[in-house]
Amino acid sequence: MDVADHALYARFLRGLARAPERPAARADGQTVTYAEAHRTALLRAGSLLHAAGGELQAVGVLAAKGIPAYQGILTALCAGAAVVPLRPDFPAARTAEMMRAAGVTAVIADAEGRRLLPELLAGLPDTAVLAAEDHPAPEHTAGRPVTVDERHALVAPRPVDPDDTAYVLFTSGSTGRPKGVPLSHGNFAHYFQVLDTRYDFTPEDVFTQTFDLNFDCSLFDLFSAWGAGASVTVLPPHAYRDLPAHLTEQGVTVWFSTPSSIALVRRLGGLRPGSLPTLRWSLFAGEALKCSDTEEWQHAAPASFVENLYGPTELTVTVTAHRWSPQTSPVVGANGVVPIGPLHKGLDHVLLDPDGRPDPAVGELCVTGPQMASRYLDPADDHGRFLDHDGRRWYRTGDRVRLAPGGDLVYLGRMDAQVQVQGWRVELAEVDHALQLCEGVDEAVTVGATTAAGIELVVFYTAPAPVPPARFAALLRTTLPDGVVPRHYHRIAELPLNSNRKTDRRALTARADELLAGP
Repeated sequence: MDVADHALYARFLRGLARAPERPAARADGQTVTYAEAHRTALLRAGSLLHAAGGELQAVGVLAAKGIPAYQGILTALCAGAAVVPLRPDFPAARTAEMMRAAGVTAVIADAEGRRLLPELLAGLPDTAVLAAEDHPAPEHTAGRPVTVDERHALVAPRPVDPDDTAYVLFTSGSTGRPKGVPLSHGNFAHYFQVLDTRYDFTPEDVFTQTFDLNFDCSLFDLFSAWGAGASVTVLPPHAYRDLPAHLTEQGVTVWFSTPSSIALVRRLGGLRPGSLPTLRWSLFAGEALKCSDTEEWQHAAPASFVENLYGPTELTVTVTAHRWSPQTSPVVGANGVVPIGPLHKGLDHVLLDPDGRPDPAVGELCVTGPQMASRYLDPADDHGRFLDHDGRRWYRTGDRVRLAPGGDLVYLGRMDAQVQVQGWRVELAEVDHALQLCEGVDEAVTVGATTAAGIELVVFYTAPAPVPPARFAALLRTTLPDGVVPRHYHRIAELPLNSNRKTDRRALTARADELLAGP
């Protein structure tokens, strides 16, 4: 194997060889070709290495999604450093903790990111800072500014080993202590070999980027496109107002988002039959994908294969895929949710019952193989998530699944999504599914609220008009014991989404606690 074949930046080099003058990325009315991005990355990587004394461990890319951020990612990889994506809109204290944990010694920042640097780099005046834009505005900032100089340009990316860290991603949301996951070039090499076998991406494809760059699924978009010589185009928030027109204008052929985006597109009138004719692939990941949503999306994108992907960050983006079939997927799935599919080639799994014993049919999904991160940045975080079993190390996903006869894994819910109400173990996913069968309901989420009397179930739902609680209760009594049927139903305009555009159950639970706490 050539030294560059296992490197994550080899994906870009492959695209460069296939389509040097085609757009590598498009955003905000701007375009950068593969050849332009390559020249810029080698120039900036060399200048950054010179300023850092020749070696870099980790580079923070503190920039909003767009061409400057993409250039920053490629620059860091060409310098042989690990990319640490950082969001300028996150709390500065959280970002500083991530930088410290990842060992960031240089930052590539856009204008918004540079405004945070005085606070982030307080006491770290020697941190190298490179502007992400080609022509940044003169400004006072913190750190040690890097001057881009042609004399220091690299002729090729720095060599890396398969075990070297390519990316450091943090798994918690926008609040709470971040948990760092180092993913190696070898992890990504296996992952993209699987994707290259499964998908037929070409230089003519145009990928959306709906995910923010700190979300692992953004790597699927970026490096699948770059490996094919295709283009990535940032989806601006306003595009959802008329998604069909935007995708047609941009010539988008590959869509990838969380399932929550389907409800948003539906609300804004974009899911008419045949309304998304340019799509060849429609991919969803990040949370449970409902069969009803999938069927509606498929009718809107009739020329598209629709797939449900699954995988935690610790296993390098995704580890399973299920291709939607209206005949078989609803039969194999559970609770109205599309199956997540079989594991990628080269990976292995074991299911554990609540007592930690292997179960051949149902249990917590544990996975091992070449996509598994070896550890967290903080060894204290390893406990309870990594498991030694049968002479191998496994990652415990915390997800409960069932193995279907054909080999598909069927998602049943989070292990911690079971709540105990008056002595009964209640699966929240089952309650949600039953609620969504209620006439007039668009979406419904059930959470457990803590009260002085114990846990009570609270339902939040979206619907064109209020639904009488008695109608909900009558439906749920066919599923739940009478004593645990929810008594609290709250209609809301839309379900809240977290920073990764997943349904924010934490926010709903906090709201339920407040509602039941009373004045």
